[in-house]
Amino acid sequence: MGAYILRRLLLIIPTLFGIMVINFTLTQFVPGGPIEQIIAQIEGEGDVFGAISGTPGDFASSGGGNDAQGGEYAGARGLPPEFIEELEREFGFDKPPVERFFTMIWNYMRLDFGESYFRSIGVFELVAEKLPVSITLGLWSTLIAYIVSIPLGIRKAVKDGSRFDTWTSGLIIVAYAIPGFLVAILLLVLFAGGTYWQIFPLRGLTSDNWEELSVIGKVLDYFWHIALPVFASTIASFATLTLLTKNSFLDEIKKQYVITARAKGVKESRVLYGHIFRNAMLIVIAGFPGLFIAVFFGGSLIIETIFSLDGLGRLGFEAAVARDYPVIFGTLFVFGLVGLVIGILSDLMYVLVDPRIDFEKREV
Repeated sequence: MGAYILRRLLLIIPTLFGIMVINFTLTQFVPGGPIEQIIAQIEGEGDVFGAISGTPGDFASSGGGNDAQGGEYAGARGLPPEFIEELEREFGFDKPPVERFFTMIWNYMRLDFGESYFRSIGVFELVAEKLPVSITLGLWSTLIAYIVSIPLGIRKAVKDGSRFDTWTSGLIIVAYAIPGFLVAILLLVLFAGGTYWQIFPLRGLTSDNWEELSVIGKVLDYFWHIALPVFASTIASFATLTLLTKNSFLDEIKKQYVITARAKGVKESRVLYGHIFRNAMLIVIAGFPGLFIAVFFGGSLIIETIFSLDGLGRLGFEAAVARDYPVIFGTLFVFGLVGLVIGILSDLMYVLVDPRIDFEKREV
């Protein structure tokens, strides 16, 4: 098992490299680089996107222009060429893209993620500051989904076709059909002072007086703040995981070894949790990284924005809008690394549930 884990860890390096290559290449073709953002602000146009859209006094009216790789920038004809050249040197765009990419990779190997173009703070410090919010949403949402869905799915499998099975299926399908952002808005309106009750706080993970609280008070305050965003990001996960658990158990219940165990007089609880559980849970556990990554990546931006949580999803979106390349690549690197590590942990969970699985005999 150790050799397999080592191989998987070593594979992280070329995989991350490939992710960075693809995304770095794509950014070279996206209009409106950081220099054009600064030019748009100097020209009083707010940002480069308003200029590109064709508003009065826009970049197009200035005679067009090139991207942030050099040359004549849209909207830059009224600025001294020396100023543009100084901006290029400051942002590193006076060097070829290939040289800039390998310089970035070399810096990443030394854990130097650079500094944000517009925030005057190191990317590492910025990511470390925002990461707890995204981890909180992803981890708690995934854990709650598993804690609720696995027992519910087992119960539905045992009671297959009963009234309980029918009603719970209807409820979880309705919950799945409602978009997460709509649930989040509804929770805000009802319970966060939007229109009705002010029961939960609207923003942040902790209260202003966090440092003054006792240990128990800090724990309660933390869960008080994350209750609504975690619920909103979890609600849609119940359906897939519950039905997956149910169907997996139903497949195992029909197999010959279960019929034989029951014929021998083995207790039903022993049959379910001693025989069926180990085999049925393999496919459920396989979905753990996918569910975590779905919440960590996909749902984080919407939930963080609605509940005013300053996490990686919101940071990455703002960086993409501002063309803050160091932050974009820094958050991308963290997202990719987390996803790859979670994949390895998923394999370890396979072995934990069923020790018969031997990844040493499997080619990576």
